[in-house]
Amino acid sequence: MSQPDIGGIILEKVRNGLYLKVSAIHVATGREVCAVGPAAEPKAVERLAIAKLKRAMAAG
Repeated sequence: MSQPDIGGIILEKVRNGLYLKVSAIHVATGREVCAVGPAAEPKAVERLAIAKLKRAMAAG
């Protein structure tokens, strides 16, 4: 099942030692979600944050 495009997303990354926190903010609504993972895998943490935001937007 493919997910629809939700529009603009802002990503904010903060590294704390071995961990990376990525916040994904939906531009139109201001809804924000966060994902934390290994700093060695920044793209994976970004994908996780975006997927989490898409799920939150679909839930309403």
